[in-house]
Amino acid sequence: MNWNALKYQLKAVRRDKLCILTFLLPIAVGLALNLLSDLNLSSAAEPSFGILQDDLAPEAAAWLQKHGAVTAYDTLGSLEAAVREPSTQTIGVLSDGSGIRAIRAGDEMTRTAVTADLLPRLYADRGLMARYEVTRLPSAADSDMMKHLLIVITMVTAMFMGCTFNAMNIISEKEDGILNINQVLPLTKARYTLQKLTVGFLGGTISAAVTALICMRLTAGQLVPLLLLILLSAFIAALSGLFIAGFSESLMMGIMYIKLVMILFLAPPILFYLLLPAGGALRALTYLLPSSATFYGLMKLLNGSGSLGNELAVLAAHCAVWFLLYACVSLGRRKSLT
Repeated sequence: MNWNALKYQLKAVRRDKLCILTFLLPIAVGLALNLLSDLNLSSAAEPSFGILQDDLAPEAAAWLQKHGAVTAYDTLGSLEAAVREPSTQTIGVLSDGSGIRAIRAGDEMTRTAVTADLLPRLYADRGLMARYEVTRLPSAADSDMMKHLLIVITMVTAMFMGCTFNAMNIISEKEDGILNINQVLPLTKARYTLQKLTVGFLGGTISAAVTALICMRLTAGQLVPLLLLILLSAFIAALSGLFIAGFSESLMMGIMYIKLVMILFLAPPILFYLLLPAGGALRALTYLLPSSATFYGLMKLLNGSGSLGNELAVLAAHCAVWFLLYACVSLGRRKSLT
């Protein structure tokens, strides 16, 4: 390893604004998630009711407060304006003799519309609930799933930093003519690839490790599996940057490839995790995408469920296969040029 050349590559990071943004953005998002860790996202699903001041019976108002947020308005006009406001999804509730009636704008979300339509009947039948014994089963907070998804997306983005740097740095060297200078220097192709791979790998590893330190709370026994997961995933991301640089003829094309690969790294694993049952044949096929193993492994760590043996083995196999494929492609291109 030529350490002077490696220092030069590290200095190039400071000139690459996209690389710096990719490195710092996950850390900033991790800080935000850490600060908002006590936020209960389930409150967004709580119904919002609007009533007129001194219109409903106290029993009806108390019943509404048990099932959602209640806001009292002075006039019917202000209540109707609140109901028509799309951002609030407020259901208007007025007295109707011994019962209640609901008013809505007509363009609400399906959940809000169904709640408004059933509300008068639910209030009329409220006495039937006293005949039955209701037992609430304990469950985790509703917001845990959303928080874990945000953390995992942030972690995968941090690991992707190596891909961004390697691709942008090599493409910039192509356009600036530095790549031609490297060809006449005593620098072998293998050493050049190793330098690029090392810088991207270190950047992705450090970014992901700092992000994990900020927004993940793990036990001592989970630290080693997390570190292995980060190392393997960062290596694959750095290697993908070399592939992108090899197939990109211009900076704009490289940026387009980076965005496509990043979407491929992030979007499919989320859909696979939410839609496909764990342990099924279809879920097993999703391991053909390396980021799926990273995604599943991080979710296991956050949920505290199961070991990461399968995920680490899949990532190690991906590292070997993609590295051998890159070596074969590089040898094939070298032979075609000679």
